[in-house]
Amino acid sequence: MSPAESRFADRLLGRVSPGGLLSLAAPVLAVVFAGLITSVVLLLTGAPPLETLVIMAEYGTQPRSIVLTLNYATTFYLSALAVAIGFRMNLFNIGVDGQYRLAALVAAAVGGALTLPAPLHVALIVCVAMLVGAGWAAIAGLLKVRRGVSEVISTIMLNAVATALGAWLLNRERLAVEVAGSNNIGTRPLGPSAQVPGLAIIPGTGSKVFGLIILAVAMGVLYHVLLNRTRFGFDLRATGRSEPAAVASGVDVKKMILIAMILSGAMAGLVGMPQLLGASYSYSLDFPTGLGFTGIAIALLGRNNPVGIAFGALLWAFLDTSSGILQLHDISPEIVMIMQGTIVLSVIVAYELVHRYRIAAGQRRVSRELAGGAPARPEGASA
Repeated sequence: MSPAESRFADRLLGRVSPGGLLSLAAPVLAVVFAGLITSVVLLLTGAPPLETLVIMAEYGTQPRSIVLTLNYATTFYLSALAVAIGFRMNLFNIGVDGQYRLAALVAAAVGGALTLPAPLHVALIVCVAMLVGAGWAAIAGLLKVRRGVSEVISTIMLNAVATALGAWLLNRERLAVEVAGSNNIGTRPLGPSAQVPGLAIIPGTGSKVFGLIILAVAMGVLYHVLLNRTRFGFDLRATGRSEPAAVASGVDVKKMILIAMILSGAMAGLVGMPQLLGASYSYSLDFPTGLGFTGIAIALLGRNNPVGIAFGALLWAFLDTSSGILQLHDISPEIVMIMQGTIVLSVIVAYELVHRYRIAAGQRRVSRELAGGAPARPEGASA
């Protein structure tokens, strides 16, 4: 075997090493374990597990259900990306929920008050949402770098402030109007120039996929390139792994913390855009909530990887869509929440076990080399 072939084989074996296989198997095993726990719960409640899963699968694979799954997954994906940006920096941005709701409210108010050509109108609303989300997240970033306040505490409190601020703004006569035929109130409806048409890509149904699913895909690509192919992304990941090492290499840690929070908030501002520009065309009291907390679970499930997050978002969306049929069969739809919670806990445990296995395997390898009398050489030295 030539030296080039040998190096290729080494790289290939490294990619399919036991640790790598365990990393891939961890989320799969977590889903299987969650299914077993859910089956036990179903048996205890008198519902047949296999029949329940068949019902969910049949309903979830219908054309209309596929559209709903893709629409849910679009917002889940954007929310998880916002959380993942913080995670890569070792920051826990729990404030995505408040950031996207406040951003959607302000963006809807601005969009409803203006009339512009279609591309400019949509771009303006999206930019306003990103700026509001970034500005709200920057508060937590400034508190951390200036006063050492934990971002976990500050973002939780800012969620409450955002909720109260949003309620106050919706009750302002100049901002909100009554929704015809209901007791609901919301911002002025967006005109046709601010509406993003859906995509009729699923045959067999008149329902359409959010047009901004393209934006979600673009954000996933941008996330990967920014964090894995740029110097900024390297500095961000290095700071998240070890602040002392980052400082030693010349990285301004406080600046990176603030930028990471701003980027996370800007991404959070996009979470409500598919719903606002593709379905509701107004921010009202019944605008979807809780997407930020769903994003935390999906980011954990996907290990902050854009492809893994995509699969996690689709799984979560499939479960949410399929749960709607259970009540018609006298099965509690809350069983899906049990399964989702078990998946998250199982994934966390599985990845921790993989991490410990890798450490133990590395220690055993070093012990074998030392026992065999292999001479130690500095890292990077030529053989």
